[in-house]
Amino acid sequence: MSTIDELGHAVFDADNHYYEALDAFTRHLDPRLGPRTVQWADFDGRKYQVVGGRVARVVSNPTFDPIAKAGALHDYFRGNPDQKFPLEFLRDREPIRAEYRDRDARLRAMDQQKLERIWLFPTLGMLYEELLKSDPEAVTLTFTAFNRWVEEDWGFHHADRIFAAPYISLADVDWAVRELEWAIDKGTRLVVMRPAAPTTALGQRPPADPVFDPFWARVDESGVTVVVHAADSGYSSQGYAKDGFAATFEGAERPSIKMLTMERAIYDFLASLVFDGLFSRFPNLRIASVENGSEFLPDLLKKLISVHRRIPGFFGEDPRETFRRHVWINPFWEDDVHEIAEQVGGDRVIFGSDWPHIEGMPDPLDYVRELDGFDAGTRRRILHDNAAELTELRPA
Repeated sequence: MSTIDELGHAVFDADNHYYEALDAFTRHLDPRLGPRTVQWADFDGRKYQVVGGRVARVVSNPTFDPIAKAGALHDYFRGNPDQKFPLEFLRDREPIRAEYRDRDARLRAMDQQKLERIWLFPTLGMLYEELLKSDPEAVTLTFTAFNRWVEEDWGFHHADRIFAAPYISLADVDWAVRELEWAIDKGTRLVVMRPAAPTTALGQRPPADPVFDPFWARVDESGVTVVVHAADSGYSSQGYAKDGFAATFEGAERPSIKMLTMERAIYDFLASLVFDGLFSRFPNLRIASVENGSEFLPDLLKKLISVHRRIPGFFGEDPRETFRRHVWINPFWEDDVHEIAEQVGGDRVIFGSDWPHIEGMPDPLDYVRELDGFDAGTRRRILHDNAAELTELRPA
């Protein structure tokens, strides 16, 4: 089953990306702030971005032109049947497509892909907070400018089909509240942040620390969905592998501990929200975990009930029920989506293709085959209804 006619309903892809325009970070940024925030530099005939005064090598070509094809690593994650090394999959590149940077071209691509609506997230924008975290003010300056570019080039609800998310950091809670208010005024339905304990002027704090309650209170009141998307979360390999996001494919011809630690960040982030009572204080919150995978989930739910038993009376209810009420999960396409639906329910699973990233699906509807075995109602919830409901504001 692979066509809309066969499905009998529309499809909502909750994980799409753009490749940032060359001036995405600088168009609305005072050039005098460049050395502290983001600027371009040329080295040996290649362009790189300098972030916080250091050359950023988190991607090999930040101009994205040429770019590896969408879903280039699909067969690798499918089990690598041809036994190729990961970098071999990335050698076939093409000029950047219009739909990666232009919203009207993206609408035409969506029509061809038979997608009704999409959530749209950054590429570089998910990586730069970690590089700037030692200067929280630089984080806020950078993402103030970046979010103005997102709204200008993509819009937060373009044609009621493309829902680009402004990036929010909790590095400065007052800024986070102001930025959220601005985004709400511009019509946003969701915001995106990374799974990490934010670094503030007073050091790192867990995301549900009461110091951030003014932000969570406004989210709770407005009914905006908070998407926690895979990013550079700054996690250490503790000496077992080279640290840094750019090291992901270094030495890809052999196994690395980095292959096993992808989901640590979201595990810790979501567990801390429950442990620190965020959903008790703000019962209207909706959190969507996107592109973080789902293999962590069974163990996390097991740990929640284990803690519940060890500390009787701490939680007002079974923390697994709290989790299921407030958190939606986007599994990797190679994960066992049936297992995840059993864990949290089909009404808490959302489809996302990661298009056009190399780790995602070559065509978004390629995912439909992963849902064989679900009844039509559950399949529709995963492919459309759950994301559609999260896109509607649910004010407290």
